[in-house]
Amino acid sequence: MQVHSLLDAKGTAVATIGREATVAAAVAELRRRRIGALVVSPDGRHIDGIVSERDVVAALAVRGADLLDEPVSALMSVSVHTCRPDDEVETLMAAMTDRRVRHVPVVDATGALAGMVSIGDVVKVTIDALRRDRDQLVDYIQAR
Repeated sequence: MQVHSLLDAKGTAVATIGREATVAAAVAELRRRRIGALVVSPDGRHIDGIVSERDVVAALAVRGADLLDEPVSALMSVSVHTCRPDDEVETLMAAMTDRRVRHVPVVDATGALAGMVSIGDVVKVTIDALRRDRDQLVDYIQAR
C-alpha cells in the first residue's frame, strides 16, 4: 500500500502554525485539534519545521513555563523527515521507527505540503491489512 491510499482514506488536511506564534498558542491548537504535531509553515504549503508534543514537553523541562511565551521557532525541529504520496507505507513505518518520529509530512513532486501521516495512521492500516489476511485464511481453511 502506498501513502496516497492512506491520505485518500484520512484526508489531506494538515494543521499548521506560523513560526512567530507562541508556544502557548501551539499547545492550545494541539489540544483543540486533539493532535500530536503541527507543521510550522508560513502558507500551508512550505515546511519551515515541525513542533510536537514531545518538543514542548522536552523544552518545558529545561526552560520552564517561560517557554510558553516564546515563538514556536524557538523549539521547532527544522530537520523534518518527509515522504511522498507514492512511498510504500511499510517503508514509511520502518523510517518512522528508525528515526523515532510519530508524524511525517507528505510532500508532492513540487515539495509542497500534501498531507500528514502519523504513526497511528500507519498502525491502523497495518492492523486492517492483517485482519483482512486473517479473514481470508480463515475463509480458505473453512472452505476445505
